[in-house]
Amino acid sequence: MKYRKLGGRDLKVSEISLGSWLTYGVGVERTNAQRCVDRAFDLGINFIDTANAYGRGAAESFLGEVLAKRKRDSYVLATKVFFPMSASDKGLSRAQIAKQIDASLTRLKTDYVDLYQCHRYDPETPLEETMQALSDVVRQGKARAIGFSEWSPEQIRAAFAIDGVERFVSSQPQYSLLWRRPEKEVIPLCRERGVSQIVWSPLGQGVLTGKYLPGAPLPADSRAKSDSMGGYMQRLTEPKVLQAVQTLKPLAQEAGCTLTQFALAWVLREANVASAIVGASRPEQLDENAAASGRTIDPALFAKAEQIVAPAA
Repeated sequence: MKYRKLGGRDLKVSEISLGSWLTYGVGVERTNAQRCVDRAFDLGINFIDTANAYGRGAAESFLGEVLAKRKRDSYVLATKVFFPMSASDKGLSRAQIAKQIDASLTRLKTDYVDLYQCHRYDPETPLEETMQALSDVVRQGKARAIGFSEWSPEQIRAAFAIDGVERFVSSQPQYSLLWRRPEKEVIPLCRERGVSQIVWSPLGQGVLTGKYLPGAPLPADSRAKSDSMGGYMQRLTEPKVLQAVQTLKPLAQEAGCTLTQFALAWVLREANVASAIVGASRPEQLDENAAASGRTIDPALFAKAEQIVAPAA
């Protein structure tokens, strides 16, 4: 496993990180989920990403229990705040950030998180209030650094224009061969500001593994087939997308790796990406994912892949 610095800070994160959206505490049976976390550590994955909203605290509670047996400095822990935790608890106000960081730390059974992220932008709270509240969290020792997810370039610039507050070190956008929107503005802007990308859905919700075949029924044990986990995949399972993904398989074979590893290596080719977040319902999935770290692939193969998927993405 290779490691990269997060936003130029002293935080070093594994190129492959373990996420918990729709999985731990929610869609994956507990024993198997714990096996996945244990296997991640075996493979050198040191970066764990979660959020208070995942299962309304269930993912944090699960991770708090399984991580309690490990030394706190053996992993980098990130969580997020914004989405509703109740009918009245939501957003990025000073009161909510103060309340939710304490609740997250309690569930995670730790005194601090390494990275505290705004899960989305809150248009109902003045940005200055949000940034001051996040700065308080860092200065109180409850988080080592702060980040954001899916903010626009204008919102990012506005945050950096505020004086006397902590600076973001990370951005968490969706990014994959099937979703390249961050390349236009977000990645160049973040590169200038010393902000690293921690990308989610680098495998297009599993579509870039190649397991979904055009015209074939969805695999019974797949995320797309799941009632709890498949609601976000309609666009990604369109026939034109699935056909394009199948066309990528010979390129991966030429590169000497699986399609999964090829897709993850494509994301990691971007130096501004610190880590690619993967989900796993079985430990062996992490074996394959982790093998993408440090892999060198001919850029010409990546260019061919981009041409293939462009019309469908």
